[in-house]
Amino acid sequence: MDDGCSLDVYNCSKPCSDKCGAPEEQDRSTSDLPDKYLKSAVTPSAQYGINVFALGLVLTVAEASQKAGVTQEHTLAYLSTLMAMQLAWMLWYFIRRHEKGGPTIDKDDHAGPGWLRGGLTLFAILSLVLDMLKIGYYIGYSSCLTDANGAFPVVHAVHTISQVYFLWFHAKDVIQTFQIIERFGMIHAVFTNLLLWVNGTVAESKHQLDDHKKRLATFGVVNISVEKTAPECNCTTNACAVFYRGFYYMYPFSIEYHIFASAMLYVMWKNVGRKIEEHRPRKLIFKRQYKILPGPVLGAIVLAATIGILIVYNIQVGHSEAQRKSAVTMFYLYSITVLSLMSAATTSGLVIYRIDKRSVDNSPNPTRKLDGSLLVSTACASWLLSWCSVIAGIAAETRPDHTWLNLPFSLLTIIEKYLQNMFIIESLHRESEKSEEQVEKTRGIFTVSASENHRERAAVGGDRGNAARGLWRPARDSDWQPVPSLPPRGSETHTWDKKSLLLKNIAAFLFLCNISFWILPAFGTRPQFDNGLEENVYGFETWILIVNLAMPFAIFYRMHASASLFEVFCLT
Repeated sequence: MDDGCSLDVYNCSKPCSDKCGAPEEQDRSTSDLPDKYLKSAVTPSAQYGINVFALGLVLTVAEASQKAGVTQEHTLAYLSTLMAMQLAWMLWYFIRRHEKGGPTIDKDDHAGPGWLRGGLTLFAILSLVLDMLKIGYYIGYSSCLTDANGAFPVVHAVHTISQVYFLWFHAKDVIQTFQIIERFGMIHAVFTNLLLWVNGTVAESKHQLDDHKKRLATFGVVNISVEKTAPECNCTTNACAVFYRGFYYMYPFSIEYHIFASAMLYVMWKNVGRKIEEHRPRKLIFKRQYKILPGPVLGAIVLAATIGILIVYNIQVGHSEAQRKSAVTMFYLYSITVLSLMSAATTSGLVIYRIDKRSVDNSPNPTRKLDGSLLVSTACASWLLSWCSVIAGIAAETRPDHTWLNLPFSLLTIIEKYLQNMFIIESLHRESEKSEEQVEKTRGIFTVSASENHRERAAVGGDRGNAARGLWRPARDSDWQPVPSLPPRGSETHTWDKKSLLLKNIAAFLFLCNISFWILPAFGTRPQFDNGLEENVYGFETWILIVNLAMPFAIFYRMHASASLFEVFCLT
């Protein structure tokens, strides 16, 4: 039957839009394009982003090799240009988004939760401190540093402030208009942040390598040259050395800021053009519960011990050979103990989930999918380092005294991350507990009065209607009784409350432990450089290359696992 309305949604006129199912307002730039073409914009935008990243990566490698004629100024100029392009795109997005009569934006309730934006803001503030230190350092050495060294921290500071504002207010946006332009803008922002992350990790790795070479020179190792890092001129202020040392206390926070930002922007890129399904969002509710004690208390003890280990390790490792071995042995004993506790905790959590009968949430969720992918992919870096240590411990001709501690440490690292990944991914896929409104709704469905039952039975044709509804069939009408109500409020979830309490304690303990294992390598505690085992087996240059490539991902794994465990704690 022809109702006069075209079945082609792209040619559907406004008066008959309700029949055709087309939206009342559709952007002119994409209304005449088929969905297949819009979806295909994923591929060209991804290829564009990969090439932007590849060029920046090549510049960074060429700069580090110091043999290709590429200097730090070239890399900084390229990064500054990328940040300026992203700033221009974000400004265009702000204007278009907030103009009068602008497009209505759907929201993805799973993307950009408040706690994640709060963490991003904290890291951004510390990243701004790094920019201020770099500006002060440039002022001190302005006579022999190029303009790129001074412009980069200024552009980066503006970029950081603008990007935090953008992600704070627009991380949940599901864009349906100008989709091709937005895809390219989003992916440009993703890979710009990834390149800034690479730049920070390279600078941090150089600092760690220089410190390692200085320690080797102190211990009498020959053929190790330490490069001069200060510019070839005198500082005009007395604080240049302080600024330089401050860089490497702030770099870990800047590195985490950029990787967090790139992850949030990637979710926005995946959400462009996505059709949001009606699905109740899982709200993060942090409730103060006095019963949650063992997990946070034990985790706080681990965190306090971590700070002590960090201070003692960094003091002892550079003094003498005997103190270095003592510091490495102390680290391994501490780590083996904590990793054993973490493995036991995650195993207990997985056992609870095997007992739990709650359903699994398999609804489409780019944020959750990204969380799982990042956990597994970044854990591969730690597994690489661990297996290298295992092979070195077995194959080495001469072994240091602490080799027997390195082996269980490496194996426990593999096991702990394997179990923790399973625990986190399964936790994020579990349906959250029924809300009070749902429980009350369920009570209202099953608690029916006798008069309502009688009227319902008469309305639908007697006992067949009642049988269809599963009501008890009495012998006489006078025998109709209300269907028994549900148990008193709270009793039906009493068993789950105990499981939930255990899971909250496990998540809190693992959260603090992962923070601890992030602090140690991020601030210089790296026994991979100091134990001497792997260097003897693989060679100095090869092992340094492996560590410098894998360690940034291993550090990020701990921070991302901490963020995911905090979400698990709030959702449980």
